[in-house]
Amino acid sequence: MLTRNLVKAAQERTAELLQDAGIILSEEERANIEVAGFGLDELEVQGLQLITYVNNDRYCAKELVLFPGQTCPEHLHPPVGSDPGKMETFRCRAGKVYLYVDGESAQPISAAIPKGSESSYTVFHEIVLLPGQQYTIPPGTLHWFQAGAEGAVVSEFSSTSRDEFDYFTDSRIKRVAALAEE
Repeated sequence: MLTRNLVKAAQERTAELLQDAGIILSEEERANIEVAGFGLDELEVQGLQLITYVNNDRYCAKELVLFPGQTCPEHLHPPVGSDPGKMETFRCRAGKVYLYVDGESAQPISAAIPKGSESSYTVFHEIVLLPGQQYTIPPGTLHWFQAGAEGAVVSEFSSTSRDEFDYFTDSRIKRVAALAEE
């Protein structure tokens, strides 16, 4: 379970990676960096750090930060009411990102599937994003992504984000997990 000290350390590390990528945060943004451990107790392996600039009923903009080799687990953004689900464009700002979506599988894939979670990863069409490259993920598309050896910073531009409705293929995942006291 994430602790306050672990979250604070991850926030500081995230702010440094963003600064190294030339992305400057306000003090308020630095204090509000979200650390998503997904309830798995393995933040360095399966987790994600993010800052949300705006998320309203029309659009969303975020920075996603992955530590070296860190994976955002497989998930999709389902329809919510009359909304078809989130469409998102990932633009790599720093590092290398291995993005996997449905389609013809790469053999072998470049990423390392997290040990113990192999059965929860089902899509293996590989897209490699380097700084300045981008890819748009349609609504309802299973996807997962992993940083290369130096970590990665990704700008996300999307329709409205409703993280609480995201579907993860790993049933152990909690999108908003509880924070443990020290």
